[in-house]
Amino acid sequence: MTAHPAYGELRAVTPVASVVLENNPGSMTLEGTNTWLLRAPGSESAVVIDPGYEDEPHLTKVLEQAPIELIVLSHRHADHAQGAPWLAARANAPIRALDANLCQDADPLTDGETFDAAGLTFGVLHTPGHTEDSICLRLTHNESRSVLTGDSVLGRGTTVISDLGPYLTTLRRLIEEPEGTTVLPGHGRELPDVATIAAEYLAHREDRLNQVRDALEQLGPDATPRQIVEIVYADVDKSLWSPAEWSVKAQLDYLRTQD
Repeated sequence: MTAHPAYGELRAVTPVASVVLENNPGSMTLEGTNTWLLRAPGSESAVVIDPGYEDEPHLTKVLEQAPIELIVLSHRHADHAQGAPWLAARANAPIRALDANLCQDADPLTDGETFDAAGLTFGVLHTPGHTEDSICLRLTHNESRSVLTGDSVLGRGTTVISDLGPYLTTLRRLIEEPEGTTVLPGHGRELPDVATIAAEYLAHREDRLNQVRDALEQLGPDATPRQIVEIVYADVDKSLWSPAEWSVKAQLDYLRTQD
């Protein structure tokens, strides 16, 4: 397995995208939060995606890389968004997100919107499921395509979901992205093709849903998410059972809407 880069170091991933890894590893954050810096060649300023926690050593490293034109949040979770006000105050930069409550000196993002910053053009995709306010950002430069996925698609493993129906729609939407669109995730390493990964995620979710159906038949309709986790996730490390309960709850809610 490839070792992760050193915390606080800027690593170039594409000609326009670099990442600084925050030192916050864990079962939910993998190696840590990826803070992305995006700018066209020759641009003096950068767009920062997901500053991470209010972690001053990490944010200072981000601040040192380039003047910051704009900060964008993929969703509201603290490991992506908490440090944004600290960074914005020192960079004198606005904050944009789908949720207006996270924005500062700028309008909220909207699905289908395009905007220009740091010499690049970004396209906004509302991709709910992990959270209601989750977004992905399309980025095209010359012949290169990438999509910043936040926690909607991770560099390894699968993400925790809060609402399965919208998440299945999100995955089907990402499957439609052009072949060869690189995944720039909120956690984990970049991946070569978002459509392929989204298709794998969709198959996994459908398999899990069938397993939950089978567990309900075994346990009865009043089974709790925890009881189902103990069957469906029996081969998963128990440290991950609590977040698995959130996903099972989302699956149970989804199945009830299908009845």
